[in-house]
Amino acid sequence: MSLDIAALRSAVPGLHRSIRGESLIYLDYAATAQRPQAVLDAVYRANTELNANVHRGVHTVSAEVSAAFEAARARVATFLGAEPSEIVFTRGTTEALNLAAQGIAATRLRPRSRILLTQQEHHANLVPWQLVAHPRGARVECMRLDDAGSIDVEAAHRQIRAGGLAVLGLPLVSNVLGSRAPVETLSAAARDVGAVVVVDAAQAVAHGPLDVHAIGADVVAFSGHKVYGPTGIGVLWARSDLLHAWPPWQGGGDMIERVSFDSTTYRPPPARFEAGTPPIAAALGLHAALDWLDAVGWSTIRARETQLRARLLAILDGLDFIERLPGRPDVPLACFNVRGVHAHDVGTILDQHGIAVRTGRHCADPLHTLLGLDASVRASASFLNTEAELDHLEAALGEVAEVFGVV
Repeated sequence: MSLDIAALRSAVPGLHRSIRGESLIYLDYAATAQRPQAVLDAVYRANTELNANVHRGVHTVSAEVSAAFEAARARVATFLGAEPSEIVFTRGTTEALNLAAQGIAATRLRPRSRILLTQQEHHANLVPWQLVAHPRGARVECMRLDDAGSIDVEAAHRQIRAGGLAVLGLPLVSNVLGSRAPVETLSAAARDVGAVVVVDAAQAVAHGPLDVHAIGADVVAFSGHKVYGPTGIGVLWARSDLLHAWPPWQGGGDMIERVSFDSTTYRPPPARFEAGTPPIAAALGLHAALDWLDAVGWSTIRARETQLRARLLAILDGLDFIERLPGRPDVPLACFNVRGVHAHDVGTILDQHGIAVRTGRHCADPLHTLLGLDASVRASASFLNTEAELDHLEAALGEVAEVFGVV
């Protein structure tokens, strides 16, 4: 089935604006996806027709919004091949990974425990581990990358078997290189030595549903806004036995059974980790986003993104003044620089043409340092983009080169 791109774009209001008289060309989907009207409608309904708190009343509106909130949890569980009781709603990937780090630290980390990460990590899957490791005498280590920027699998297996491994952390898809990590083989090796496998799936979820069990994960985190949903909601999936072992990490309403000044008892997961009023409207919006993507069709989305990825790489690799970061991305995302021009200058000129890209270090300092880069430009496309938009990017990059005299 082919996509009616024009019809799909017409249902995404954020794509209809102009920048300084130029039609917006949005190539920053790895940062946040443009939301369809179906998501905006779901959020509006949550704030109007269903405007009440969840799990806190017997009145009709509270009962209805509570049911809708739990339906969103069940929808996310289906998306991940998991059980609703294993889904914890958070504010985003960052909070989800912090929660996981705190829970694992309380139950698994000992002096000289090892936490093995990659040099591709987003800071959200690095800094939380530093915060919990150092006070406990644990160590944070990184896997080596090869010349193509991929994980050196043979070396990684040696590190996994080196003893004392408590945690293996991986990005399912790199937010800088766009490459998919060999999660299945590495997770199997890590679980063989009793380590917990934590997967940052923030950059993967926009490209298809996950089977958390098939990839061998014990913990998976992602954000709603990466998958065409609202900001302010994230998802933490963890194995049921892990969730039940972790202590509460925040206290307040809805996560307790009974409270007295002498002691407090806590509800089982996921409620144990959802203190206070949760992101209700955002949860309903996330539900709508996943339904919308299902209606578009994942196989069609993947086919379209494969075409756009090929076109994006052909453009960048065909310009001799472009220095693209190593490797071949598995999603329509590429980081690059214009030779001799700072990434921020490139982004500023592209913005004059209405082209939105990400510039900087993309919350991936260790990888940029490894590659000897101060910053880079990231163009990340969606099935909603057109070939004409990528052609406009090519022309605008040519203007950047002319302005700075690098042609």
